[in-house]
Amino acid sequence: MSESTRIGWIGTGVMGLSMCGHLQAKGYPTTIYSRTKSRAQGLIDKGATWADTPGGVAAASDVIFTIVGLPSDVREVYFGDKGILSAVQKGAITVDMTTTEPSLSREIYAAAKPKGVSAIDAPVSGGDVGAKNATLSIMVGGDKDAVDTVLPLFQAMGKNIVHQGGAGNGQHTKMCNQIVLAGTIIGVCESLLYGYKAGLDLDTMLSSIAKGAAQCWILDNLAPKMVKRNFDPGFFVEHFEKDLGIVLDESRRMGISMPGLALVRQFYVALKAQGHGRLGYHSLLLVLEQLSAVNR
Repeated sequence: MSESTRIGWIGTGVMGLSMCGHLQAKGYPTTIYSRTKSRAQGLIDKGATWADTPGGVAAASDVIFTIVGLPSDVREVYFGDKGILSAVQKGAITVDMTTTEPSLSREIYAAAKPKGVSAIDAPVSGGDVGAKNATLSIMVGGDKDAVDTVLPLFQAMGKNIVHQGGAGNGQHTKMCNQIVLAGTIIGVCESLLYGYKAGLDLDTMLSSIAKGAAQCWILDNLAPKMVKRNFDPGFFVEHFEKDLGIVLDESRRMGISMPGLALVRQFYVALKAQGHGRLGYHSLLLVLEQLSAVNR
């Protein structure tokens, strides 16, 4: 991977903006597209070239990254009339960093291969903080030679980069990550609710449990925000609910039961129904407070 490698980037939301910025800061020539151009203006001001379509990005790039919202967005970006696969050049590599369906990642891989294009799925964990600090965990699926080629680009965005195997395996690994997050986030929210009703000072309580056996990323990074009633998104409720739906769909196909996950997902469905889909996923606390008639 040389400094002249042309980077394409599609999706400049909460995480994509920072992630692309790290590559741009390394000096890679960058072409970008986002549904809302204003979100990409900071990158444009620093020298990125704007393209009017995903296909325009693909035509101008050697490695094309995507990080968008929903599986339907991924499908449109890759398979649409002006999508990546309509204009991508032979020898290019596509890297979808959206959390999406493993089957869709394999479909992209199969469609890219006859064009002489390598397709990688590489969802991430670490939220907006990890994106800003370039400390993301990146879960990678795809052919090893393609993964090795783009490794220096991954290293500009993350610290824990693991090749999980063939196409779709990055997404399956991300589903494992979301299962753990779902179980952890509800535990943290219930702990805060219990502590509040018991009359504890929540910051003091957290200073104890965050250093014991309960220690975890959510206690360190999200629990203090919940105490301060700061539910700004590092990761949207609507996106997390989407991820949990993917896990449950995959689980049904594999014939396994996920009762805990199914319950947590219903709380997120309720959050969306109450108009909180664009809050951070740690706003799960609001639903539990409502169930217990706690008004804060």
